[in-house]
Amino acid sequence: MPLRLFAVVCSWLVVVGITTTAAAQALPGTEPLTITEPLDEVMVDGIDRFALRELADSVAKRAAHWNRDYSSEAAYLKSVADNRAGFRTIIGAVDERPQPQGIELIASTTDAAVVAETDTYQILAVRWPALRGVYGEGLLLQPKSKPLARVIALPDADWTPEMFIGLEEGVDVPARSPLQLVASGCQVLIPTLISRANTFSGNPDIRMTNQTHREWIYRQAFEMGRHVIGYEVQKVMAAVDQFERMNEMENVDLPIGVLGVGEGGLLALHSGAADTRIDAVLVSGYFEAREEVWQEPIYRNVWSQLSEFGDAELAGLIAPRSLTIEAAAVPEVAGPPQPTAGRSGGAAPGAIEICTLGHVRKEVDRAAVHYNKLNATDKFFFTSSREGDGPSGTPAALGPFLKGLSIEKLNPPAAPATADRRRLFDPQTRQQRQVAQLVEFTQELSRRSSGVRDKFWSKADRSSVDSWEKTAEFYRQYVWDELIGKIPPPEMPLHPRTRQIFDTPGYTGYEVVLDVYPDVIAAGILLLPKNLKEGDKRPVVVCQHGLEGVPMDTITQEGRGFQYYSAYAHELANRGFITYSPQNPYRGKDRFRVLQRKSNPVKRSLFSYILRQHERTLEFLAGLPNVDPQRIGFYGLSYGGKTAVRVPPLLPGYALSICSADYDEWILKNTSVSDRYSYMFTGEYEMFEWNMGHVANYAELASLMAPRPFMVERGHYDGVAPDEWVAWEYAKVRRHYAELDIPEKTEIEYFKGPHSINGVGTFEFLHRHLDWPQDRK
Repeated sequence: MPLRLFAVVCSWLVVVGITTTAAAQALPGTEPLTITEPLDEVMVDGIDRFALRELADSVAKRAAHWNRDYSSEAAYLKSVADNRAGFRTIIGAVDERPQPQGIELIASTTDAAVVAETDTYQILAVRWPALRGVYGEGLLLQPKSKPLARVIALPDADWTPEMFIGLEEGVDVPARSPLQLVASGCQVLIPTLISRANTFSGNPDIRMTNQTHREWIYRQAFEMGRHVIGYEVQKVMAAVDQFERMNEMENVDLPIGVLGVGEGGLLALHSGAADTRIDAVLVSGYFEAREEVWQEPIYRNVWSQLSEFGDAELAGLIAPRSLTIEAAAVPEVAGPPQPTAGRSGGAAPGAIEICTLGHVRKEVDRAAVHYNKLNATDKFFFTSSREGDGPSGTPAALGPFLKGLSIEKLNPPAAPATADRRRLFDPQTRQQRQVAQLVEFTQELSRRSSGVRDKFWSKADRSSVDSWEKTAEFYRQYVWDELIGKIPPPEMPLHPRTRQIFDTPGYTGYEVVLDVYPDVIAAGILLLPKNLKEGDKRPVVVCQHGLEGVPMDTITQEGRGFQYYSAYAHELANRGFITYSPQNPYRGKDRFRVLQRKSNPVKRSLFSYILRQHERTLEFLAGLPNVDPQRIGFYGLSYGGKTAVRVPPLLPGYALSICSADYDEWILKNTSVSDRYSYMFTGEYEMFEWNMGHVANYAELASLMAPRPFMVERGHYDGVAPDEWVAWEYAKVRRHYAELDIPEKTEIEYFKGPHSINGVGTFEFLHRHLDWPQDRK
């Protein structure tokens, strides 16, 4: 229940002991709180405005990441080499590719490799190795005359290679650019892209989902520092490997080009930026300002990309090679497929629209600067098909693209082949292979990830507490910077505002609002035991609610909140602890999940804000006259338990942390396609954190609490995960504390119950480690 105006919920006020006369009173030393809107909504709305400003400001801030030297082509390429390497990292194009041994023909006893043939070219069914167990697969258009160039032509994700050349219906004749390329002397390779269908998204033994194939792969890959974009760029680069091998074998130096439409345009731009061996790039129907990428499908979400790379910056990585940008129509997408019988919902929202011509021109103008400064204006072209909504692959675009491949003449399109000779070919089966290969590659990354994490953490010295604390600081900052994303510290005054909302026999309660950034607040409910005396310094327990919760859930003694939280803040206050129940911003379903979408492109996550909010909270609590700042503990349920392993380990102001109903083998929970507990099958698309699988699982995060105490509370019937997952991951924490000779500072309590606060062993843990005897009130 959100924090509503008290007059609206009179019956509820009676239950919790709020009086209208007390409601206007402020905590001494603070200003009166006068906000009348629900504080959870104020918080989420404010973060939303802040995130949008940061996106808009990212354009100007990108220059700080570059040190371009335009004095010569060689100097320029050297000056952007680190940026290019960083770009390959954030799209996940980092795995070693197999050595090229030639493009393989796909044939069987039933079907030959020749799919179709005309007087001027053959169409061959082909594949080529891209990663371990992963193949690019599609069609090769082989001209019957000696080729003049080699081109990779990337269709939109809704088009099959057969559609792109008219062998199958679905693409209008003017947009069949591969036919014009092969007629002009190009050998053309057309890969199959991971599609926007959802046929294979899920596990029939668990649940099928309405996620597109691209989102299905994106989710699991994102957690492992990989991306569906990076995987397909790797397929393009593997094709370039093959083309280079052909050139070597044939003793020629044919230029190599990449062309793409829609999703293929994205991949053409990204491939050209990633691989300097590509001589010419044509991007059709994709190039524009990207500050609203959060409105596009989630499989276009790239961690930290807009901090350094808009489309213009990617064009700068292609410069001074040939780049043609064509504003044209592409298949539009209103959102993910609708749920159907036997297929659950939960896919992330996101649409694809034809690029607004003004946005395209604005980004083109930014890109042109690099070509101007490199004296390469003859290598940069922009054309618009009609008003940006005409067909792709017009002569005005293909002509400059071919010129970049040293082909001066653009010939009329070749005649399409009339029939596919393959008797048993099914494009669905090919798509299934493509999806399954990337799923298996990602699952193998997940299976191997613990070894990668062990190697990464191997420099942490556990020989003593002092050694651990010194060496752990690097990991603490790395997790904050690279996994969560760090916002600069707040510079605003704290400006605490409060109003009294409780007057019970045991305690007085106040709503609290603190300033963090412009528009961004921290908020919560403070409970002060009534027997506090001047000079009395008490421990504090920060009681964190879970997903879609509010602070009152931790206090109320009835209803849905009590079902999960057992009024634990209320109980602890009656035991003599000061308690504070913060409002965290995971509230409002897609409203807060989109905050993650708006933050990821500038290297931030929801916890980037939460960490700074908790810093302010700690500052406020430490300044209260009856608080002992050395004895502030944290106790969170569910998403609050998620907070327990991400916030206290990074903030030294927390003296201990208790994770309830969330502790887990988190990497498995976020990547598994064979366990029903996995977020791969649910609507929580904000759960996935970039490259977490190779940085820190829950054991590593919890280890950063040491030597401060850490505890796990676990109900046997909690559906978050099985006991075995929890025990496996917690055993690493227990070993860590034992290695530091402080095993008494960590424990786990199992209880016979569900996803809820138990409040037995955890309360004892709080009393013991916050030095507040149970017989004191």
